[in-house]
Amino acid sequence: MKLICIGKNYVENLKKEANTLTSEPLVFLKPDTAILIKKQPFFIPDFSNDVHHEVELLVKINRVGKHIDKKFAHKYYSEVGLGIDFTARDLQQDLISKGMPWDKAKGFDGAAVVGKWLNVENVKDVNALSFSLTVNDEVVQKGITSNMIHKIDELIEYVSKYFTLKIGDIIFTGTPAGAGKVNPNDKLKGYIENEEMFSITVK
Repeated sequence: MKLICIGKNYVENLKKEANTLTSEPLVFLKPDTAILIKKQPFFIPDFSNDVHHEVELLVKINRVGKHIDKKFAHKYYSEVGLGIDFTARDLQQDLISKGMPWDKAKGFDGAAVVGKWLNVENVKDVNALSFSLTVNDEVVQKGITSNMIHKIDELIEYVSKYFTLKIGDIIFTGTPAGAGKVNPNDKLKGYIENEEMFSITVK
């Protein structure tokens, strides 16, 4: 099982970060060991002083596929969820400045929160889903999938050109504006519409 992550997928986030829109999705991977164990807190790693939360809609692949056409992509998932792509921002920036890959900043143990799953049959429209993240009961990130630059089916078509998608693979579809630093004792909760999808404590 692999975690396929998409970066720079919301226009308002690009504007905030002064980045330019690219025609192709930005893709990176996290190992499965990055998944935070259920009911465990997130421990800030000792190699970073600036870990950021990035809430994202998740898509779970339910069949094997390669070179999937966008018009058939909806057949390759039946569940969506919510998670967090934790990023050691200081480490990431240091690695980028040295022209090095930033896997260590994105793929460390516990860097991927995977919440519960919703059947797409019970969702009104996967391309118009609102989601949010609260930190200590304050909303810090809000997004809606209609604002994605590259929609879910397009992402499946694109990534399946390069990676064979297998049952259980998870696509992190990108984060909206509002990513920020987490601190010890923070309580993070994620919501799709008004349904709580995960709740974790930072240590």
